[in-house]
Amino acid sequence: MRRSLNPRRRSAVALVAAVVSGVVLATVPASAAIGGPGIGDPYFPDDGNSGYDVSHYDVRIAYDPARTDHLDGDTTVTARALTDLDRFSLDLKGFTVASVTVNGTPAKAFSRSGAHELVITPARPVVKGTRFAVRVTYAGKPDAEGWHTLKSGGAYVAGEPHAATSWYPANDHPSDKATFALAATVPDGWTVVGNGLPGPATVKNGRKTFLWFEDKPLATYLSTVAIDRFTVHRGKTAAGTPVITAYSPDAVIDPDAEAEQTEILDFLTAKFGPYPFSSAGAIVVGARKEPNGGPLALETQSRPTYSGMLFDASVVHENTHQWFGDSVSFKDWRDGCIAECFAQYAGQLWEEHKGADLDDDYYRPEVEESKDDPSFWSTKLYDPGRGKELDSALYSKGSLMLHALRRTVGDDAFFGTLKTWTRDHAYGNASFRQFEALAAKVSGRDLKGFFEAWVDGTVIPAEKYLYPGSLGTPAG
Repeated sequence: MRRSLNPRRRSAVALVAAVVSGVVLATVPASAAIGGPGIGDPYFPDDGNSGYDVSHYDVRIAYDPARTDHLDGDTTVTARALTDLDRFSLDLKGFTVASVTVNGTPAKAFSRSGAHELVITPARPVVKGTRFAVRVTYAGKPDAEGWHTLKSGGAYVAGEPHAATSWYPANDHPSDKATFALAATVPDGWTVVGNGLPGPATVKNGRKTFLWFEDKPLATYLSTVAIDRFTVHRGKTAAGTPVITAYSPDAVIDPDAEAEQTEILDFLTAKFGPYPFSSAGAIVVGARKEPNGGPLALETQSRPTYSGMLFDASVVHENTHQWFGDSVSFKDWRDGCIAECFAQYAGQLWEEHKGADLDDDYYRPEVEESKDDPSFWSTKLYDPGRGKELDSALYSKGSLMLHALRRTVGDDAFFGTLKTWTRDHAYGNASFRQFEALAAKVSGRDLKGFFEAWVDGTVIPAEKYLYPGSLGTPAG
């Protein structure tokens, strides 16, 4: 997600079948588990369930923009049991749940618990190691935490750290990533845009169904659907990746900004390694109905979502997330720096590419202006604290930390570390602690003091860490 702190494959797309064949259901001992009531995140202890690992979401929805208070959903979650399960839960906010089946058999029971738990008791327990498919049908008003309505009559999904449970049941934590299929039915004349690549659309009885498929695992908060009377433009990056950009009727279409989007994707590929997904582009939504509703921009996987228009700072930031945060995702929400620190620093890399002198124009003035502001330095970059998982320090202090690291180890080691990181952890999860170890390994330097000062410290770093390498000694 971007904060305005600085002005400055598949070849054929198809939905996976809802029911998995060959699943074993068997009697298990009386000690069968429920699966952890949360996945283990210290910041969001109720999120997710530790009893299974999701491999795929098949989300089917129907939405009529004339009825903004109603969505019909039919979602199948395919997973592998990590323990014997006589009960388990999915995360879902609101809605009336009509039915739940496990491997095609009606659940013995299902109930709601807490703010977002759908607790399911299968007809027979699921054995550890087996794959199972949970199908949930539901209807009602989507939750406003993730689902946002537009003045044009359309709607879109964007939110961090939560958004998915506003429109489908999920194991809602970044550590459980899965591929994602979407089938969305809307009145003919409206268009649906989602993650990944589109499949063929079909029209029946005045309603049109759009298919989208993301074939690389995604964290649930990065899934999206956008419904509007979009104008859709198509292009390609230098490497041939399809670029699909959709504009709401009241969004600004700027051909120069759209061309720069492709230039930025090519630039980031040169810095970070091959673009990680089968498609790229943007969803540019117009004015929202609700005041202050949703983020100004979010790194929804393969196709970031923007409000109003494309502009370079935001396009750089959200597309950097495709490598840092989307492909390589958090282990838990203490690890926000592996996304936001890098995405914010990429803005400075882009300015440098365009001719700015970062030493003079960005780093030094920022440090000097913040020297006498203890609050600027007081937040840790790893494990900043519950409620601070997206603290402004990750953007401001975090981008300074990365520039100081670059000057400490030199460009070859710094950019070599970034490319190794995005390659070795592609489509998985990692912690900033792993990045620290990798940076030390690639550079061949002891960086313990540097990271203790910048990442774990709560005061301004000592001058040897604040002004390393060519940054020299501060004037005066």
